[in-house]
Amino acid sequence: GLDALARGLDAWAESRRGERAGRAVGFPRFKSARVRRSVRFTTGTIRVEPDRHHVTLPRLGTIRTHESTRKLARRLDSGTARILSATVSRDSAGRWHCSLQAIVRAKTRPAHAARSAYPVVGVDVGVKADSLLVVATPGGGEIARVPAPKSLTAAQARLRALQRRAARQQGPYDPSMRTKRQPSKRWQKTQARIGKTHARAVNVRRDALHKATTALAQQHQVVVVETLNASGMRSAGGAYKKGLNRSLADAALAEIRRKLAYKTRWYGSLLVEADRYYPSSKMCSACGGRKPSLTLADRTYVCEHCGLIIDRDLNAAINLARLGDTQRTLGEQSPADSGSVAGRGATRETEPARAGDAGGRETSTPHNPSRVGQTGTVVSQGTAA
Repeated sequence: GLDALARGLDAWAESRRGERAGRAVGFPRFKSARVRRSVRFTTGTIRVEPDRHHVTLPRLGTIRTHESTRKLARRLDSGTARILSATVSRDSAGRWHCSLQAIVRAKTRPAHAARSAYPVVGVDVGVKADSLLVVATPGGGEIARVPAPKSLTAAQARLRALQRRAARQQGPYDPSMRTKRQPSKRWQKTQARIGKTHARAVNVRRDALHKATTALAQQHQVVVVETLNASGMRSAGGAYKKGLNRSLADAALAEIRRKLAYKTRWYGSLLVEADRYYPSSKMCSACGGRKPSLTLADRTYVCEHCGLIIDRDLNAAINLARLGDTQRTLGEQSPADSGSVAGRGATRETEPARAGDAGGRETSTPHNPSRVGQTGTVVSQGTAA
């Protein structure tokens, strides 16, 4: 409707003025209703019912929710939150979700009590090895090695079988006549199974990333990550690197940084982003020497200057941690006074939450550090509370 048109025009104008990060946004165009089954309400009656399991929406009336709305309802009753809009969407598994966007008056949160003995850590993201995240200290110690969920890789066998089955069934297109046709019931059931398989892979990945990033934001004061061009890493290569492209998509590299960005603001810690061209992998963590070239196949770093032999991901994590420790020691930035540092090979730091900022948490209890990297039941993140 008009709201979607207004948001599209704003995004297009901001992109033209250079005020919007990411790839360029084009002029709004009409989209097919089959691309994303969703509807957004900004006016009318949008209410959370007192029983904490029903919401009232315009045109749809009162609908039951699987997840409790208790946290949001308490904020609404106390006057610290106000609902702005509601979005009803359907995922690939056929499940319907209601997402409530709310503005929340957040309070200044003290530093988390469960801080570890390592205030500054570097986090290296890997896709070739079995470890998704390698966490290290400036002193060269390895704190954690989070295993990669590889949910999409685990689902490949089932997806391949289901897609072959769908190819043998009557789909919506007749290749012999080159015309559209009514798909069969069996084809529709197979497509539903394919959607559920993809949805489960997404949920497993999301659960693992939430646990790992929450533990990092809670336990450490400064978290240093490298800025990766995730979309550019998959844009070229063709069929010969389709396996690597699938692994890059399965790792969700950009999602890790995005989650750390807002969770460090929630828990009062600081996220430092090393520049894209910072040589964290090519630089020796012992002597500072640099290798002229390093391929993804080289999983062990061997220094040509001092003879250091170390795991490639651990070496990169140590270099990132020392970069953050240098910034912290020089006093250029602190969690109480943050900003940005520009330039090739420099760092960029996110700003922690302040009083009056809109914010929230996905859980009210601290995560158990021993569960980092484990997966479990996914809780819907639809309600902004």
